[in-house]
Amino acid sequence: MTTSHPVCLLGAGPGDPELLTLKALKRLQGAEVILSDDLVDARVLALANPAARVLRVGKRGGCVSTEQRFIHELMIREARAGHRVVRLKGGDPFVFGRGGEEMDALQAAGIAVEVVNGISAGLAAPASIGVPVTDRRCTPGVALVTGHNGEGGVAPDWAALAQSRLTLVIYMGLARAEAIVQALVDGGLPAHTPAAAIASAHTPRQRQQLCRLAELPAMLLREQLASPAILVVGEVVGLSAAWQGLQAELGLQRSA
Repeated sequence: MTTSHPVCLLGAGPGDPELLTLKALKRLQGAEVILSDDLVDARVLALANPAARVLRVGKRGGCVSTEQRFIHELMIREARAGHRVVRLKGGDPFVFGRGGEEMDALQAAGIAVEVVNGISAGLAAPASIGVPVTDRRCTPGVALVTGHNGEGGVAPDWAALAQSRLTLVIYMGLARAEAIVQALVDGGLPAHTPAAAIASAHTPRQRQQLCRLAELPAMLLREQLASPAILVVGEVVGLSAAWQGLQAELGLQRSA
């Protein structure tokens, strides 16, 4: 069975509605049914068609979450009813957003899919504190990895990543930060490598802290940064003005 309207898997970006693409805004304003994740900022939803039905199908670590199978069934049911359906996700639907699973389920049901990319927090969060995730002076590239691979997921090879010289952008890593840091150091990544944690990027609640890799677990515990948060590990963190300011401050403390 096919429907007249494709289901749109739409990335809402990291929070700030001004970071939406023009296409994303157009699809939101034309939606009749919106299946929204918890991480979608309220300011983004405020731009949607006011007549649209908004169905909360949140998925957040450590909280009661909507089963993925139910989300698939709901999208299929609403699409078959002829509605313009938007599956609204924080960040990008194809970057740790289960967009691939949802696309497969929809296509298996004979329903067309449109993907509208959003800016992933893994790129936007570092940029918000002046960290370029790639810079030819100190890294050949960037790896987006998960700190929580979930049931049936593939765990990162931390030892290989430690040797790669890539910037590491780690999603969902707060709860396992101590184990991740230990695995990276055991794999050969220097304990003094610059690191950053950015929570709730591009929202009024944004917080960030920078430190050496070995200090990351203690810093997270001390500062009580909460999810959603991105961890960034690599020499690129040292290029930011925030890092240079931190080093200057530490230098003054040592000389005092």
